[in-house]
Amino acid sequence: MYVYRGDLGNYVDAVVDMTKPIMVTSVGNIRPRSAKEFFTTRPEGRKDYQLIYVADGCIHFDYRSEERVVEKGHMVLFYPDEPQEYIMYSKEKAEFYWVHFTGYDVERLLTQWGIPRDRRVFWVGLASDYRWLFYQMIRELQNRHAHFEELTAMNLQHLFLLIHRYLGGVEDSTKGFHGEIIQALTWFDRHWRDDISIEDYAAHNRISACWLRQKFKQYTGTTPMQHIISLRITNAINLMENTDYNITQIAEAVGYDNPAYFRRLFHKHTGMSPTEYRKQLGKK
Repeated sequence: MYVYRGDLGNYVDAVVDMTKPIMVTSVGNIRPRSAKEFFTTRPEGRKDYQLIYVADGCIHFDYRSEERVVEKGHMVLFYPDEPQEYIMYSKEKAEFYWVHFTGYDVERLLTQWGIPRDRRVFWVGLASDYRWLFYQMIRELQNRHAHFEELTAMNLQHLFLLIHRYLGGVEDSTKGFHGEIIQALTWFDRHWRDDISIEDYAAHNRISACWLRQKFKQYTGTTPMQHIISLRITNAINLMENTDYNITQIAEAVGYDNPAYFRRLFHKHTGMSPTEYRKQLGKK
């Protein structure tokens, strides 16, 4: 089980603070790789809000007494006092990020950001910016430098603004090319280790590379190459957690012959170097 998190108080007891418009109280990333399953049951819910981003695999939610399988690229929003029950299976390679937040202005802000009150699950794409913002909030809550509460609140608002932008444009813009983008996503998910050329892929499938980049970003929120890089970095993290490979070996295993280039990409994606990441795992 891998958990990387930051908390303002005791995670079990929700922090409810109505003196600020919006504030982050807990944020983290979890991947149940070793355990067979990971489940959360809160029959009475919590007193704060929770946003979950399914970054990989899928999560099984008990939604209104019916199971709903939520796959990667979706977010799930829980309101205060709303029952929560969900389960992840390691065999499905699930991964998600969460953030708990509170404040006196949250309801108005959610409306302003275009988050419908009756919609709990929404597709937001697979943009690497989401991961980056979660990592920034985690580090701010862990380090607690000056103004960390304001910075985490700004990062959360940045996240919701990206969601609002995506929800506002994706439905109309993706009509007519859904199948081609799903096909591309499936192919990239299988061949991310290879030396991929977007131009070659497009030519092989008789589509324009420019068209593919444009429509792929409209559908997922990121470019084809950024999506591939995200897959590589995610798998590099898995190798760091579960093997004793050195950084050069890990870089080669995920498709990079140049370790220095891999280090730069890793830092850009996670906000820390591979060495720093290994240290927080307790590895050298």
